[in-house]
Amino acid sequence: MGRPLTIYPNYTVRKQKPVSNSFVIMTELVLPNDTNTLNNLMGGRMMHLMDIAAAISAQKHSNRIVVTASVDNVSFRDSIRLGNVVTLQAQVTRSFSSSMEVHIDVWAEDIPSGTKLKTNEAFFTFVAVDQAGRPIDVPEALPETDEEIKLYDGALRRRQLRLVLAGRMKPAEAQELKALFALD
Repeated sequence: MGRPLTIYPNYTVRKQKPVSNSFVIMTELVLPNDTNTLNNLMGGRMMHLMDIAAAISAQKHSNRIVVTASVDNVSFRDSIRLGNVVTLQAQVTRSFSSSMEVHIDVWAEDIPSGTKLKTNEAFFTFVAVDQAGRPIDVPEALPETDEEIKLYDGALRRRQLRLVLAGRMKPAEAQELKALFALD
């Protein structure tokens, strides 16, 4: 016979969930009300769309209510013009106890000209919460493809950098960041 099962109070086994289950595609048409005086999509509107797509991805992974905890550097590479079709692709890269990092790519397509280009990329962090707003455990993220593994592997460094910049972790405690800058 095997060993008897030991029950530990306050210990929950986190289920694993493939990150591909959290994949979201969202498409929007840029209308006049979304643009600035140069007929480009306003940055705030872009951030709004990115937050929605990323939140849906985090909800699909956690099956919980989620709240935005942080947004990493969002670069605006190219303008998105009035009439363009914007496609946002979001997917969880890694989860921690109650938080999840979500990667988002944004593409702008001018359908009449047949051109499509990547305009934005960012990492958002969400925390899963219960009905009272308290953080709650989420499933472990299971990467399967080479790209998913690459994003998963970098997520701990990005998380530590976010925590250091927010003053929630001392730089000396950020072991993953130390490894990046270790000089012999």
